[in-house]
Amino acid sequence: MASEIPANESLTRVQLLNRQRTKFAALLDVIRPSNRFYTAKLAAMYSHAAENLLEGIPFTTRAEIEADQFNNPPYGTNLSFPLSRYHRLHQTSGTTGGPMRWLDTPESWKWFLECWQIVFGAAGTKPQDRIIFPFSFGPFIGFWGAFEAASSMGNLSLPAGGMTTAARLRFLLDNEATIVCCTPTYALRLAEVAAAEAIDLANSPVRLIIVAGEPGGSIGPVRARIESAFGARVIDHVGMTEIGAYGVECVENPGGMHVIETEFIAEVIDESTRPVSTGSIGELVLTNLGRSGSPLIRYRTGDLVRATLDACPCGRCWTRLEGGILGRVDEMLQIRGNNVFPTAVEAIIREFSQVTEFRLSVLDHGGMNELRIEIECNPSSSASADQSVAQTLAYTIRDRLHFRPEIAVVPPGSLPRFEMKAQRVVRIPTRTP
Repeated sequence: MASEIPANESLTRVQLLNRQRTKFAALLDVIRPSNRFYTAKLAAMYSHAAENLLEGIPFTTRAEIEADQFNNPPYGTNLSFPLSRYHRLHQTSGTTGGPMRWLDTPESWKWFLECWQIVFGAAGTKPQDRIIFPFSFGPFIGFWGAFEAASSMGNLSLPAGGMTTAARLRFLLDNEATIVCCTPTYALRLAEVAAAEAIDLANSPVRLIIVAGEPGGSIGPVRARIESAFGARVIDHVGMTEIGAYGVECVENPGGMHVIETEFIAEVIDESTRPVSTGSIGELVLTNLGRSGSPLIRYRTGDLVRATLDACPCGRCWTRLEGGILGRVDEMLQIRGNNVFPTAVEAIIREFSQVTEFRLSVLDHGGMNELRIEIECNPSSSASADQSVAQTLAYTIRDRLHFRPEIAVVPPGSLPRFEMKAQRVVRIPTRTP
């Protein structure tokens, strides 16, 4: 074990499963009497003393939650208490469907912050760290939880909302921030603006960048570019508004994330909803164990993962997601007969240091869709150099992904920039005459 970890995080698998069983039984005691959303679902379950304590409980999907909130506005029926008990409202970004509203009681919110405290601990946060949050605070939950958790741990927490990127960089330097919490996309944006402003990020006090909201933190070339620009270590994290902060990369073993199994039960299923074998790719299903005010049981996250139980140098026996989030069930692209995830395309694009931003346009031609990639190159490069990059990128994608996209070089600054989750994939339907 590389470093001492809290006793609660060093449980054996047997101890961990016993903890999950106890917490799940307590959760059921709270939600069974009054949570209308789960009344029918829980009626179908077997005794939670069975070997699989979730056996017989139907899965929960985002579509069900959205329909419930539509039919029972504004918050739906997945509430275990009267509305007067709730004090926090957050809302999903709506990037994979309509926005969902989520309410928390003080107790559920405390649990959410405890999950984020585990994230900070696994990332190697120290009491003297100063943590900057460079984004505008709105109904999105992720960095509210991170900010309040850091503050409750005693770390100087720096809110950097309502500023331009250049102003945020000056704020970061003036306050000698040592940790940055943001999306991978915005970390790259900070680096881009720093280069334009002649700011030497690599010699700043920043030593950690905790990224979330996108798979980029576990995409090798994305990670390498961020670490090179900041001269700092990237730590990947994953969470969802509706489920909680459920995963984190440990310091000792980069390239994957642990599910925080003291607070979540993890399953991985195939397309037929059967469990996959260890190490096989499937959809991650989660049950949160401490958010009793608005729980989720057997929630299909839509995230594709490869889960293992291999021993980890950090000493935690939690399920590990090798390579982080590999993609999403609903994001797979079919390009000229090939199934391709946007993350696979991004991993190749980010190998080209000349490319500063990109956008993928799927030209819808049925089963033979085409992919058009727009790229911005460094403003200082020549037109001939840009075209050379475009040609080499097209050939590289052809060799690795087995199709050749159309590559278009666009002027610097012409593509959108993103503070939170990037939306770089657009679908263009075929025009009929």
